[in-house]
Amino acid sequence: MSNLVFTARRALNGRGGLRVSVLAVACTLALTGCLDSSSSSEPTVVPPPSATTPPPVPPYPDVASDYEFPAVTSYAPGEVSAEIRRTDFGIPYITSDSLEGIAYGTAYAFAEDNICVLADQIVRFNSQRAAYFGPDAVLGSGDSGNVINDFTYKALGIRALAEENVGNLSTQSQALLQGYAAGYNKYLSDTGVENIAPPCAGGAWVRPITNVDMLTYALGVALLPGAANFLQPLFIAAPPGEDFTPTPTAGANFASKFDASTVSMPDINPSELGSNGWALGSEMTASGQGMLLANPHFPHVGNQRFWRFGIEIPGEMKVVGGSLSGMPGVVNIGYNENVAWTHTFSTAERFIVYQLELDPNDASGLTYLVDGEPQQIEPETYQIQVATGPDSSITLEKTFYHSSFGPLMTIPGAFEWGMDLVGTTSAFALHDANLPNWDILDHWLGLNLASDIDEVESLFGKYTGLIFNNAMVVDKDGDAFFTDGSSVPDLRPEVLETIRTSLPLLAIRGQAPFTLVPGNSEIFRPLGKVPNERAPRLRRNDFVQNSNNSFWLTNPDAPIVSNDEFDYLLFGPVNDQQTLRSRMGQKKLLESSGITLLELEETLLSNRAFLGEELLPSLLAACGAQGATPVAVGEASVDVSEACAALAMWDGRMDKDSVGAVVFREFAEKFSRNPTWAIPYNYQQPLTTPTGLGNNEAAMRLLAQAVQTVEQAGFSVMDPLGDVQFVERSLPNGVASGNRLPWGGANNIEGGFNVFRSQGADDGTLLPRHRYPSLPGTQLAPEGYHITSGSSWMFVMEFTEEGPVGRGLLTYSQSSDIRSPHYIDQTELYSDMPQLAPIWFQREDIEANTISVLNIGAEDSGDR
Repeated sequence: MSNLVFTARRALNGRGGLRVSVLAVACTLALTGCLDSSSSSEPTVVPPPSATTPPPVPPYPDVASDYEFPAVTSYAPGEVSAEIRRTDFGIPYITSDSLEGIAYGTAYAFAEDNICVLADQIVRFNSQRAAYFGPDAVLGSGDSGNVINDFTYKALGIRALAEENVGNLSTQSQALLQGYAAGYNKYLSDTGVENIAPPCAGGAWVRPITNVDMLTYALGVALLPGAANFLQPLFIAAPPGEDFTPTPTAGANFASKFDASTVSMPDINPSELGSNGWALGSEMTASGQGMLLANPHFPHVGNQRFWRFGIEIPGEMKVVGGSLSGMPGVVNIGYNENVAWTHTFSTAERFIVYQLELDPNDASGLTYLVDGEPQQIEPETYQIQVATGPDSSITLEKTFYHSSFGPLMTIPGAFEWGMDLVGTTSAFALHDANLPNWDILDHWLGLNLASDIDEVESLFGKYTGLIFNNAMVVDKDGDAFFTDGSSVPDLRPEVLETIRTSLPLLAIRGQAPFTLVPGNSEIFRPLGKVPNERAPRLRRNDFVQNSNNSFWLTNPDAPIVSNDEFDYLLFGPVNDQQTLRSRMGQKKLLESSGITLLELEETLLSNRAFLGEELLPSLLAACGAQGATPVAVGEASVDVSEACAALAMWDGRMDKDSVGAVVFREFAEKFSRNPTWAIPYNYQQPLTTPTGLGNNEAAMRLLAQAVQTVEQAGFSVMDPLGDVQFVERSLPNGVASGNRLPWGGANNIEGGFNVFRSQGADDGTLLPRHRYPSLPGTQLAPEGYHITSGSSWMFVMEFTEEGPVGRGLLTYSQSSDIRSPHYIDQTELYSDMPQLAPIWFQREDIEANTISVLNIGAEDSGDR
């Protein structure tokens, strides 16, 4: 092979789209020449204080919480053991005498179902992908994805942090990590790597793990909403004139390439991760006790799969629910005897980018000024192994750069090291409030053990471990609580005011997917994470809800807004237009009172489309006016009469048998990019505006374009949705299985509540899977709508005098192992008819529905 060559086109002229517009808008508002270092205009960014002025003390005192963990046994009194009792759909209920034992049994059961997913992620966050799979994420593509992954996670230091701090965690967290690693290893030992699930069977990369591996994984998961989106910008960051590319050691030969000009602005939520969550209080429910609706919309494949289970330490804790892959022994979304909770992806900013002011006296670009004093950008060189063949590898090394504000990053054409941005020669550093996050396990364990909302509020006062989540919690007495539990950088009030009033910073904030903060003074440095006492919160006895809009309208009768005491700038907007899905959820709540569990299930599963309910009558009237006259779309003339006939037959839902749903979705897709509302948005009427169809001619053009899309894909506008929308699994080698299950379900664009869509190419793993590329400007492919994301672990529950009662389903089923009887059983149930099934909680119900029992540990008894 030839020498290693990473092709890096450094010319940065001619950039299009967002990367240029960020600078253009900021420069225009600042009235300075951004890229002209000779500009004499003064920047409008607030100047730093005098170098002789000491930084002010933090404006807020440390917040003390009186939270203490309820009594729970951390370590097994003797040899660790657990009972794994599986019920219908293969749902495991793990019983043990300690947290260590619970994690031990949970890991074993999870590995039975999904070992390949976690094994892949252990390799990912331990910076070992290139060592096992070579340099490219897509074999032979030259994308260098594995090299970028391995170097950047090593530079972010999560493995080193885990090694240094695993012994400093709480006793409870240490017990969970230790037990989980032991349970995973026992499954691997009992089964043998050659006999585990394809596609990882026999893989050299599937190996025993340690508690440090599990902590590294947890720290990596915490970066998914932040730094994980900046791997390429961090990878290519280098001082002006310096090459960012890695080099092989010891004269090794290797060939690969990476084009830095392809690095663009990160897409912070590329899969439209979202959720719906309702916590219903005593005033909303028929029983006067608490109820919960949990509806996370997460990928059906990859590293963010949910997994269902129950856990019990007799007399100490009993919880049922679901968690993301590899969560060590605790439930992320679920309930115990007293408290139920769910989460949604919040609008909070978990990270910020700092604009460093480079010292003009240092031509190397490695010195920046803070309050006029020089500080050094520190280079650090890292090494990784890269496989070059089945039995050969080389060592690559690369230098990354770190500042006191965070690691350096570069986005070509927008945020480049050494550029003149708003009158300042600058470099850019990433600060992620979740790097590191030590609270993850303790925070969710506290929810698992909580007894009422008072305890939940105290818990949130102590921990910030929910990473990127809003929380909706309700207790059996019908007290409901909302908070944004995200990790948010805690900036001083004067800094938030600077962000709010500086025109260049406002312009960049409106264009880029992050907030730019000056780094030229200590005053701008975060004080840590915003404590929950200053995060958006609301406690009610009717309801709290969220469908991925901001905290503002958690309950429209009690809007949450910033005030003199609490500034929520980095938590999300207020007075903003609500998404159609949020409006659908609020509409359903306004239609409800005295809610029963059956009604809550029907509400969750309903495939109503908000946009249809708003526009269909007007759209049909426009159709009537159009008649048989073709609609001009460019040079084409499109007959929309059959589409109009299909819409006249449409029942307003996105069910499998809904005729008209397909053409309405394509209309909604076009409408979402070019809306023609009759009445525009009014922030004083956020739940009822915008509304009405404003332009019949424009609407008919959008409908004509929808017809073109449907026909181009090879479908008819009269096809029912279930003939077009489907779920299809991949075989272990990534080839389509051919077993397509018809699927009902709405989408965000038409204002669905219980939504589904295609996820896209990247699922966070290297596990093979197929996908069907869609046509331009639509989710529709010639094969149809291939559903790989959306409603996942979904349930409704209520507290009763006899204990909690719930109904739920994991739409993509419990196991990703094609050999498992629980590979597709819940999926087939949902495809046949959207429905939930009982969630067993009481011991007698679990035993009555048991299909297998496995005891592992002290006295293995096997199945019986």
